[in-house]
Amino acid sequence: MRSKLRLDAVLVQAVIAGALSFAHLHDIAEAAGQDGWKAWAYPISVDLLLVAAWHRLRVLRNSGGTVGAAWTWFAVALAASLGANIATAGLLDLNAVPAWLRILVAGWPALAFLGGTLLVHTPAEKPVDEETPEIATDRIDVPAKPVPPLEPDPSPQLAEAAEPPAALPAPAPDPELESPIEVPSALVSYARTIAETHQATTGSPIDTDTLSARLGVPADMADAIALQLA
Repeated sequence: MRSKLRLDAVLVQAVIAGALSFAHLHDIAEAAGQDGWKAWAYPISVDLLLVAAWHRLRVLRNSGGTVGAAWTWFAVALAASLGANIATAGLLDLNAVPAWLRILVAGWPALAFLGGTLLVHTPAEKPVDEETPEIATDRIDVPAKPVPPLEPDPSPQLAEAAEPPAALPAPAPDPELESPIEVPSALVSYARTIAETHQATTGSPIDTDTLSARLGVPADMADAIALQLA
């Protein structure tokens, strides 16, 4: 309950201070010859530049960027707001405003536009993670340790026992167990026609390589077909 009341009091204080500063800036602008809606636009311009500079200052500070430009424009907006509040305290005759104040008020829009543009287009640097160690990209060559030579085994019996047994020769495949390649009868008939045409054209029997190429079959199937054509 106390925190809520304290928050409400802060908001009320901020609203009152903002309204008074807004009225003082309006009075100064109106006294400097800016009448109508222009006199109301000056307080908005000053307060917006002040808030934008403070926001940009916090962003740059959190990201580790350079805050010099943000501090400069924050000081300019603060000086304009504070100067207007002090000028309306009876130290300045609002019915006879000096020329230098008229020049400052008339040149404020261009100054505020420049400051706002520079604040918006100032890039924010990325924060540097100090906890992340830098990884060295240079390669360090570590000299290899010399390997000591192996000493011969003094016991010949252990050396003979350590030798692996000779690999047994692989058994020869049994031709009876191999399944013959089945060739369709239509393919055999077509191959016979090709072989007869080749015999009549070249005068020599067709070989298996030519038969395999003409039929588009593997070499083993061409051998099986050649055996049936023999």
